[in-house]
Amino acid sequence: MKGSDKFKYKLQTATVVEKLIAINVLVFILFYLFRTLTFLFQLPSDFLLEWFSFPKELGEFIFKPWSIITYSFLHGGIWHILSNMLILYFSGIYFLNYFSPKRLLNYFFLGVIMGALVYMLSYNLFPAFEATGRSYLIGASAGVMAVLVGIATYIPNMRVRLLLIGSIKFWYIAAFLVALDVIQIPMGNAGGHLAHLGGATLGYTYTKQLQKGNDIGSWFEKIMDSFAAMFQPTERKAKMKTVYRKTSDKKSGSGPRKSSSSSKKLDKDEKQKQIDAILDKISKSGYDSLSKSEKDFLFKAGKED
Repeated sequence: MKGSDKFKYKLQTATVVEKLIAINVLVFILFYLFRTLTFLFQLPSDFLLEWFSFPKELGEFIFKPWSIITYSFLHGGIWHILSNMLILYFSGIYFLNYFSPKRLLNYFFLGVIMGALVYMLSYNLFPAFEATGRSYLIGASAGVMAVLVGIATYIPNMRVRLLLIGSIKFWYIAAFLVALDVIQIPMGNAGGHLAHLGGATLGYTYTKQLQKGNDIGSWFEKIMDSFAAMFQPTERKAKMKTVYRKTSDKKSGSGPRKSSSSSKKLDKDEKQKQIDAILDKISKSGYDSLSKSEKDFLFKAGKED
């Protein structure tokens, strides 16, 4: 398999958690490369941060509404992004054992949105922030906390093994991180810790509502589906239906050869049925809903010509 094929295969088989982590890391690298260049040439660089970070003022937010999502892909340093991505990977593995990839995205982005709203409300409500000047929110922590607390609420008594600690119940981990945010509010970065708690609250509420049969994130999933459909080729299914190998017809008057040809046609039809079933599954639940064997089958079929 060529290098480009390996990369394409890795990209296609990556989980939604791995893709989220990859996007965050890529944005982090590009952002700090940009800051390095602006530092060396003594050029202004704050405008990029201000353009994509989430502000505390409603009036400023109105002029950059995208910031309620984009702020979550910016991080303030190595430890900031490292801790967020480690927790996202850890909690995401367990999350995907019980919920779909789309639901994980619901938790993550709704947590991000809730964290931003709590941040803005706090800065405009609590007297402790009255003397604060311009302030911006960055980081994926609110979304990460939504995923962590969400799955911890669903499987609170599941035991997980941690290095140097040993076996511990899942909800202990979530409770510890929530308590840590509460304790650190007066110590600095109060708005950030309040945003984390907003994400955690969303994760807890979402899971509790799911257990009652209510999907409070279904509206957001529909928005994501509509947005994703804008970038999907309309002829996708038709193109993938032609992935079977064409065999040249060789004339033969013997009976066994005719039987062999019929057998090959039957195998081809069965293979096409399996491809169609996988494509139907993708159209209903997305590519990430496929099992590894289904992804492997579709990838190999696509390479045949």
